[in-house]
Amino acid sequence: MGVDVGTKAPDFTLPNQDNQPVTLSALLAQGPVVLAFMPAAFSSVCTTEMCTFRDSAAALNQVSGTVLGITVDTFFALKAWGEQQGLTFPLLSDFNKEVIAKYDVVIPDLIGMKGLAKRAVFVIGRDGLVKHREVLDDARNEPDYGKVMAALAAL
Repeated sequence: MGVDVGTKAPDFTLPNQDNQPVTLSALLAQGPVVLAFMPAAFSSVCTTEMCTFRDSAAALNQVSGTVLGITVDTFFALKAWGEQQGLTFPLLSDFNKEVIAKYDVVIPDLIGMKGLAKRAVFVIGRDGLVKHREVLDDARNEPDYGKVMAALAAL
């Protein structure tokens, strides 16, 4: 049932860290989008991952790519985390767990916490099709950034 390479990415609108709505299809009109799902703000691996994307801004700008970090945290927590880490892209709150269900990236139970997002990355082209998908079963691992950048470069 999951969203796979070559399939249409489900559209959504979620609030960003400033509680402003962000709609995937509107961003795709401007260029490719990297959806970076992660379990929790302020956790060590998630922070490393988002800082890696932050530090890749120049490469992303070359392909007009936009990164969206998505967690089930509140936008209040995402605002504080984004400011602490100097993150320069939208952090989206899927507090009601609708988008992680659409993308089939729900962790049933992580150390007693139910319904967090798996660590997963989707690269979506302007045409709305998924060009790259990586879903990690172990939240302690980071995605393959090289493959993400290669997928973007191929667009």
